[in-house]
Amino acid sequence: MILLPAIDIYEGKAVRLYQGDYHQMTVYADRAADIASKFSDAGASWVHMVDLEGAKTGDTPNFQSVAAVARRGDLKVEIGGGIRNDDTVAKYLDAGVERVILGTAALKDRDFLERMVAKYAAHIAVGVDCRNGLVATHGWTETSETTCEEFCAVLQSLGVQTIIVTDISRDGAMRGTNRGLYETLNADFDLDIVASGGVSDLEDIRALRDAGLYGAILGKAYYTGAVDLRDALEAAR
Repeated sequence: MILLPAIDIYEGKAVRLYQGDYHQMTVYADRAADIASKFSDAGASWVHMVDLEGAKTGDTPNFQSVAAVARRGDLKVEIGGGIRNDDTVAKYLDAGVERVILGTAALKDRDFLERMVAKYAAHIAVGVDCRNGLVATHGWTETSETTCEEFCAVLQSLGVQTIIVTDISRDGAMRGTNRGLYETLNADFDLDIVASGGVSDLEDIRALRDAGLYGAILGKAYYTGAVDLRDALEAAR
C-alpha cells in the first residue's frame, strides 16, 4: 500500500482544517514546499495536495505552490481542489503533476469526466467525499443527493482507475479511520481506493494495508506528531 502524506494549501501555506471547516484552520508552514522537503527526506514517494481555495472557487490560486513541488522531481504529486475544466487539468499535468483529482466536476459534469479519463487515463483520479453516506461537493460546502456507492459504480463504469475516498466526519478528528467503509468499497468495486480522513495511528495504516487498499493519506496525525512519517511508511509496506 502506498502512503501519501498530505499538504492542504491556503494562500500558499500548508494548513489543516477540522472536518473541512475553513473557520477551524491551523497553519503548519508558510510554504508548502518546506513540508514537501520533509516528506521526501523521510522517504515518501508521493504527496497528496489540495488547493483549499480552489476547491471553493474553481480557480487555481495556489498553482505555483503545487508546481514548485512537482518540478522538484523527488515526489509524485496528486492534486485536487477546484479542477473543473480541460485547461486546468492540462496545466497541472504539464507542470509535472502525476495525478489530477476531479471532485465536484466529476459528479456534476459527466461529459467532462469521460473526456478526461479517455484522454489521460491513470493520470485522472476522482475524489469521493462522503458525508452521512452522500457525496459532498464544492470543498465540502454542499451535499448532493448521490450516495457514495452510486457514485463509485458510475466511476467504475467509466473506466476511472483511482478514487480518493474521504469520510468527512473523520477528517482531522483523530478518531481513527472508517475501516468498515473502505473494506466494503474495496470488496464491492474494482477500483484503486485511497483512504482519506481519520488515519490517527500506525494501527489504522496496518488495518488499511491488510484490507488490501491501494493507498492511504496521512494528514493531521503527521502534523500533530502523533505518527512519525518514517514509521508510517514502513507500516504501509
